[in-house]
Amino acid sequence: MYRYDSSNLIVHPNATADSDVIVDVTPEKAGWEYIHFQLRRLPAHGTWTSTTDHNELAIVLMSGRVHVDSNRGQWEHIGERENVFAGPPHALYLPRQTTFTVHAETACEFAVAWTAVEQDTEPHLITPQDIKTEIRGSDHATRQINGIIPPGFPCQRLVIVEVYTPGGNWSSYPPHKHDVHKTDRDGNVQEADLEEIYFYKIDRPEGFAFQRVYTDPESPLHRAGQPIDAALLAHNNDVVLVPEGYHPVSSPPGYTTYYLNVLAGSAQSLANSEDPQHVWVKETYQTCDPRVPIYAVQHII
Repeated sequence: MYRYDSSNLIVHPNATADSDVIVDVTPEKAGWEYIHFQLRRLPAHGTWTSTTDHNELAIVLMSGRVHVDSNRGQWEHIGERENVFAGPPHALYLPRQTTFTVHAETACEFAVAWTAVEQDTEPHLITPQDIKTEIRGSDHATRQINGIIPPGFPCQRLVIVEVYTPGGNWSSYPPHKHDVHKTDRDGNVQEADLEEIYFYKIDRPEGFAFQRVYTDPESPLHRAGQPIDAALLAHNNDVVLVPEGYHPVSSPPGYTTYYLNVLAGSAQSLANSEDPQHVWVKETYQTCDPRVPIYAVQHII
């Protein structure tokens, strides 16, 4: 069984400045089953051609603008934000057996996430007007969540959201986990068994964030005698892996922390369990941090 610690729960960017792939996560590198992830960049007029094979795949624009040609359709002028702190995203969902080419209309960065599936679905363009924003938590646990591919989206496994945590605040808090699949008597998912990545952007180049990953006694790795308890220092373009366990995030004062979450596993769901040692803090909540949303949004839920 793969053993996790602070050395392999974080994936740093590629040191080669001219590489199109800035950071890369594979199931083999992560020690898990489902999630592949890349942050890619293209110069203006550059192209990238690939195929989804047996996977469903999502492209999320970090910055810049592209158009995409494929055997399942064509989509023009995807992307309009200067960076992730300037507005909500464009994204494109592609089903399995899709061959596609991304054409950069401007210099751009985009995240690509994919996972193996058994179901056929339809391609779907997600625009900023489609994004529903949730202000979650309160006080110093207030954060902004943009649903890109939320639970209920017509796909099989992928769930993708982006989260903004103002300086001095915590997110993914109280700590929660999703590493055991549980259902109620009616078959409703109470907790899903999900792999998850946190891909980080910080609004200033010297910025950083902290993330703790720790397992619960009922987590499979914990029960197998391989518990996780790691404190991780994340910088711009780092990826933190969450194979199991609780995984809260702290954003230092003065810096806004962004992360893109990609999840996949036993259900297309965000069902989770909160750490019973810390859930009491929600009873103390009083006010919502006025710094969120950090930019104008159309739909707040």
